[in-house]
Amino acid sequence: MPPAHTPRRIASLQPSATVILAAIGELDRLIACTKYCADVVPEVAAHPRITLADSWTANAEQIISAKPDLVIAAVPYQEKAVIEILKSGARFLGLAPKTLADIYKDIAIIAGAVGASTRGEEVIVGMQQGIELVRARVAGLTRPKVFCEEWGKPLIASQAWVAELVEAAGGEFVGVPGRQISAEEVACMDPDILIAAWCGAGDRVPLEKIVADRKWQGTRAAGTSRIYCVRDEYLNTPAPTLLRGLDALGFAIHPEVFAGTEGIRQITFDPASIAMKAPL
Repeated sequence: MPPAHTPRRIASLQPSATVILAAIGELDRLIACTKYCADVVPEVAAHPRITLADSWTANAEQIISAKPDLVIAAVPYQEKAVIEILKSGARFLGLAPKTLADIYKDIAIIAGAVGASTRGEEVIVGMQQGIELVRARVAGLTRPKVFCEEWGKPLIASQAWVAELVEAAGGEFVGVPGRQISAEEVACMDPDILIAAWCGAGDRVPLEKIVADRKWQGTRAAGTSRIYCVRDEYLNTPAPTLLRGLDALGFAIHPEVFAGTEGIRQITFDPASIAMKAPL
C-alpha cells in the first residue's frame, strides 16, 4: 500500500513522464495519459487508461473527469494548455528539461513524489552507466560531424540532450541545439552524418525528399549515404528511452563499433542521384 501522502491517481500529459513511472515501477498509479504514451510504454495499451489531450492541447474538462490527484506535463508549450491544466484544479508538476542533468532531476522529482526515491536513483545510475559504457567504446576514435534535427519545416536542430548523446556516441554535434537553422547553413557546415528524428513522425521521415528539397546532395553525408532516420520516441522523449536512441546514434556514427539496432533507418539509395529541387 503506497503512503497516504503520495499521489495515487496520476494523469500524464507527456510520454516521458509515463516512461519514468514505468521505469520506477509505479505505472499502477497512472489513471490517464495521452495516446502517444503507448508508443513508448506498450503496457499502457495492454491495460487501457483514460485518454487525455497532451501538453500542447490540454483540456480542463478532460482532466477534471479523470479525477487525478497529480497532473504531470511539459512546459513551456502552448500558454493556453497550461491555463487549461491550472483550471482543472489538480496539483500540477511541469517539466522543462534541456540537458541530461535536467532529465535526471525530473526522474528524481517524479520518483520522490510517489515515494520511490531509491528506485529513481537506480534508474538514473543505470542511464549514466549506459551512456558511459558507450563513451568508453568510442574513446580515441575520430569524431565525425553530425547534424541531427527534431523538426523539418521549419528546420530545427535537436535538443541539447541529443547533442550530449551524439558526443557520447563519438560524434561532434554541429549547429545550436534546439534552434532553427536554414538548409543552406547545414550544407555549409558539411556534416559527415545527417540524422532526422522528427517529433511525432515515428520512423517515417522522407529522407530522399528532404535531401532533394534542401539541395543536400553535395554534402559529405550524402556522398557516403550516411543519412538516417531515428525513431522520434528514441531521441525526443527525455527519459530512460534515450538509451535506445543512444544505441541508434552509436550505429550511425561508428558502425565499425556498434551493431545495427532497431529504430534507425538509412537512406535507401545514392543521394547524389536525387534530382535537384527548390529548397524548402
